[in-house]
Amino acid sequence: MTLSPLEAGPREFTFTDDDFRNLAKLARAEFGLSLADSKKPLVYSRLARRLRARNVASFRDYMTLLAAEAEGEERLELVSALTTNVTSFFREKHHFDSLQSELLPQFSQQRRVRIWSAGCSSGQEAFSTAMTLLTAFPDAARRDMRILATDIDPAIVRKARAARYPLEERAAIPAALQSRWTVTRETDPGFFEMAPDVKALVTFGELNLVEPWPFRGPFDAIFCRNVAIYFDQETQQTLWANLARMLREGGLLFIGHSERVSGPATSDLATAGVTTYRKRPGRDRPATN
Repeated sequence: MTLSPLEAGPREFTFTDDDFRNLAKLARAEFGLSLADSKKPLVYSRLARRLRARNVASFRDYMTLLAAEAEGEERLELVSALTTNVTSFFREKHHFDSLQSELLPQFSQQRRVRIWSAGCSSGQEAFSTAMTLLTAFPDAARRDMRILATDIDPAIVRKARAARYPLEERAAIPAALQSRWTVTRETDPGFFEMAPDVKALVTFGELNLVEPWPFRGPFDAIFCRNVAIYFDQETQQTLWANLARMLREGGLLFIGHSERVSGPATSDLATAGVTTYRKRPGRDRPATN
């Protein structure tokens, strides 16, 4: 996820400093988002459409609406409006190269393999991981190799589950993998789908990373890329520590190009490449949120 660009324009709604602070407080409490004062114009531009969609006259009224217990879906619309899911197949290719060279040789000796795509967006990251596994292990499903893919946004999770993408995105997939692991249909021009074997390896779900996680791992690899950039330092450090605890010894954590692991997690994680960290030996502990 990356912050959406700001498009300047005349203000349709009054948006006071108090309105911004209240929204920022809610975003921090519910989702861990850190909104600096400099983001006030961006917040206005992204949320004005939600006020229109809900026929709300002011940001103060919108805050009242968000506070209602029955408006859980609107609170998710809030976080979706403040973030944009930008991704592509095999984005940051060096991470998939590391997965292939560092972990796949070990997987041939394992009875169970688990990989987590945390903040999976519309699924390209998880499916890129699945294609990487299947290229080395065509019988990956029989070998009990599975990928968990989670995101906070229900709409983007539904899109990921559909595994259907505009045809132009297919160019990012290596040609040898395109022919083997993607499907085009004459009845659906302009789009392609992931092959059934690819889809079968991935389980999608909704998850807010700042709330308790309903699983315990361990994972052999975790992709959590361009998510922590939204959090303040304290929340980032809590996230890194919990991700580290979810990794098995020797497992890899892949993060975004502008992110760096900091805080207590540095005791558990050693640098293993560009924006790649390895779980140190003797550091297995249960995750706590």
